[in-house]
Amino acid sequence: MKIAVAMSGGVDSSVAAALLKQQGHNIIGVTMKLTDIPASQSAIDDARKVTEKLKIPHHVIDLQDIFKRTIIADFCREYSLGYTPNPCVLCNRHIKFGVLWEKAKGLGAEFLATGHYARIEKSKDGSYLLKKGKDRDKDQSYFLCRLTPEQLKHTLFPIGGLTKIQVKKIAKEMGLPAAERDESQEICFIKDNDHVQFLKEYYKGKIETGPILDSSGKKMGEHQGIMFYTVGQRKGLGIAAAEPLYVIAIKPEKNAIIVGTKTQTYSSELAADNMNWLIEPVPEKPFKAKTRIRHHHPTAPSTVNAINEDAVFVKFTRPQMAVTPGQTAVFYQGDRVIGGGRIVRQGE
Repeated sequence: MKIAVAMSGGVDSSVAAALLKQQGHNIIGVTMKLTDIPASQSAIDDARKVTEKLKIPHHVIDLQDIFKRTIIADFCREYSLGYTPNPCVLCNRHIKFGVLWEKAKGLGAEFLATGHYARIEKSKDGSYLLKKGKDRDKDQSYFLCRLTPEQLKHTLFPIGGLTKIQVKKIAKEMGLPAAERDESQEICFIKDNDHVQFLKEYYKGKIETGPILDSSGKKMGEHQGIMFYTVGQRKGLGIAAAEPLYVIAIKPEKNAIIVGTKTQTYSSELAADNMNWLIEPVPEKPFKAKTRIRHHHPTAPSTVNAINEDAVFVKFTRPQMAVTPGQTAVFYQGDRVIGGGRIVRQGE
């Protein structure tokens, strides 16, 4: 079986490739070139070293143009509209498991494998289930919630049943060059993880300042552009107050940032659109699920009501802090991902 492994040069994708080769599969390494920042070239060089060690072919796929037109453009547009996007979720759906997979098929691959900490299981009825990875601290199923059932059918997660400690041990035992490489949690296309500077350069200074208001409408200060703020933010507001203030809402129609107390950052409801369902049919009645509103946010008991195939309304058992429009809400039942969508509104 010919398998393309998406290789970033890191330990996870390196071990994924090594394990598949060890199992006797015909492996090729594919690395996406998405930007021209130094970190991108460094990742390509690191991936090449691993493929040389494993003695497998390595293909660098230049996707800079489509990545810029889709993921980067969406990222910047969302921020300009007062949202806080998660580009990795969109990239997985459209670039890595979309365009890259098509390129891999052109190289003869039957499957695309990655180093994600997640699992895919085939149910008795033949459908494919997306589940959390064994390592709960590293679980990446959140970022994969927009994969379609068809994409899951041709995808492998070789390290999904392992812990990070086990993966690092395997890398050392195999002498892989990535064994000691530091992990990067940064957004891959933003230099030094400075998204403010990135947005300033993207919009070339065409950014409007505006008022910072409290919940009663009283002006508390001046913001530098709504795209530089996110719900739940406390630092960098430049406001002197008797108690700490947080961003509790962003109002693009007023070009205003709304601030309040920590208590006011909590919401018991949210609405989400752009839903991707991983169950059939779409539930007609409200159902219980645990909802994750950000990658590192604990899942929270909730009731999910599907308004239609594209939109849901969620009611939490307990209010959650900093429900942030633009982020992704992912719904779980046990280990299984039921679906996910973009948060468009936080409730009371």
